[in-house]
Amino acid sequence: MIRGLFFFVLLWITSIASAQKSTASKNVSTFTLEAPQLKTTKKIWIYLPKDYSASAKRYSVIYMHDAQNLFDSKTAYSGEWNVDEKLDSLKAPVIVVGIEHGNEKRTDELTPFKNEKYGGGNADNYLDFIVKTLKPYIDNHYRTKPKAKNTIIMGSSLGGLLSYYTILKYPETFGKAGVFSPSFWFSNDIYTLTEKTKKIKTKIYFLCGDKESDDMVKDMTKMERLLDTKRCYCLHLTKSKIVKGGEHNEKLWRDGFAKAVLWLGY
Repeated sequence: MIRGLFFFVLLWITSIASAQKSTASKNVSTFTLEAPQLKTTKKIWIYLPKDYSASAKRYSVIYMHDAQNLFDSKTAYSGEWNVDEKLDSLKAPVIVVGIEHGNEKRTDELTPFKNEKYGGGNADNYLDFIVKTLKPYIDNHYRTKPKAKNTIIMGSSLGGLLSYYTILKYPETFGKAGVFSPSFWFSNDIYTLTEKTKKIKTKIYFLCGDKESDDMVKDMTKMERLLDTKRCYCLHLTKSKIVKGGEHNEKLWRDGFAKAVLWLGY
């Protein structure tokens, strides 16, 4: 009886999920791309500005992790970022390329170093896919501005950690970064790598909430202070936003997305 009830409830939940309508804008589409560095294929979401088809302009590009959560509440884990609606309202001349995470492989893909408890550490291969396979594909198939000053990397949580790591490893590819609620706790190696990096010229927007964890604000502030030793504060290359009452969720990142994009510029 209990087992039968369980499967009935499971079927009911599945039917609700499948019946839920997509909230992605018409100017959002998807495609799959071989990812030889990861020995798999990746589903890619792409947002094009409303005027893309009616113009001959070239556009800056934002590369974002966890694409399932960016555009569509139907695929989002706990609410979406509303990236398409936010950019439509800004009339921002940018393309967004979202890379779906690998589900059970998400931790491996988004972490550059191993954690004793959680494992991980396969981010170099994930980034090689973005830099050597995905970005060339995007630049060849869409009207982009391919230089680093017009290319942004952005993500939250582990995606925030990885976005920060990305600008240390590929500063010639990504000139700007949106680093939301970064999981710097995952490994102290990220601080060590920052200390060893001679110059960091990337424009970085940090965001977190003061209700995320006991150490989130402290860890992010520590990294910001460390960055100040790598470039003159007078250059105003770093912006840090700590949201009072902000929690570790899509609402925090959704609410902070537009301001981050405007400050980073395109």
